[in-house]
Amino acid sequence: MSIRVHQLKKHFNGFGAVNDVTFSVSDGEFVTLLGPSGSGKSTVLRCIAGLETPSSGLIEIDGEVVTKVPVQERKVGFVFQHYALFRHMSVLHNVAFGLQVRGIPKKERNEKARELLNLVGLSGMEHRMPSQLSGGQRQRVALARALAPEPGLLLLDEPFGALDARLRKELRSWLRKLHDRIKLTSLLVTHDQEEAFELSDRVLVVNKGLIEQDAPPQAIFDQPATEFVATFVGETNRVEGLVDEGTVAWGPFRFKAIHLPQSTKVHVLFRPHDVYVTSKREDGGWPGVIRGIQFLGATVVLDIQMDDVTLNAELPKGVAQISEFEIGKQVYVSITNAHVFALKN
Repeated sequence: MSIRVHQLKKHFNGFGAVNDVTFSVSDGEFVTLLGPSGSGKSTVLRCIAGLETPSSGLIEIDGEVVTKVPVQERKVGFVFQHYALFRHMSVLHNVAFGLQVRGIPKKERNEKARELLNLVGLSGMEHRMPSQLSGGQRQRVALARALAPEPGLLLLDEPFGALDARLRKELRSWLRKLHDRIKLTSLLVTHDQEEAFELSDRVLVVNKGLIEQDAPPQAIFDQPATEFVATFVGETNRVEGLVDEGTVAWGPFRFKAIHLPQSTKVHVLFRPHDVYVTSKREDGGWPGVIRGIQFLGATVVLDIQMDDVTLNAELPKGVAQISEFEIGKQVYVSITNAHVFALKN
């Protein structure tokens, strides 16, 4: 199934939770709405599901306008963050419940439920109660239940938010493999950029009820369309400057800004892994002093004092050790990639 959302708006007591949102999802595509809490992404998802009524705009599923179609008629599967399993029902009966409501005979619905439990890797757990399962297993039951009525569209609202980091990563990998196997059109809501990047064919970055960028994950990270996108999807260093004949100068560095008018005040953003650090003076390197070292496992972050600005530089732990970087050591810095954005008035 495909989705088309056109000029969607949703207001709550005069507050614009969703402001003129337009996007589409192709059949079999996995798309994520990524944004901070309160950005409107869950409201968009609930409008598509039929759980909220839009203030205005159009929603189409497979070319059919469903803006005013009841939720039960939209052929949509919905997975919530907190499982919403029936505690008094076994795993099998939880999965089969939607089929029972539709009047499917008991034998047929139980066979279907067992097939789905096998699909999500829970074969043999049919007679367990939800309280006997781990968080990850309960979320898989919730997914199997959403798939039972054979929806054409799967909507996932922060489905891994209640799980620990290791389990979230395991389930992300599992969900992407499941999606590739069954090719079900999927729309995910999350505030976790790693989750969005790992799972998605496309990412829609949402902020204050608007879509700031719609692009594949790598483009979102490497070519952010706005300063908000650049800062939300990764750590950044930020310095200020002025556009002069299509460039911005900061120390010995020159950054291209041919897209901006002369004398425009700008922010220059560059990621910590785009800061190249060496202990040897090289052409174009700007001297600085290491003021702090943060150990992050496989990588370390150096806090480098550059005149009146402190930069963060991220590099592999082994490189830092071989280079004998330590607090107080003088180093030389180069910037390998940067993004320039005009300051908002």
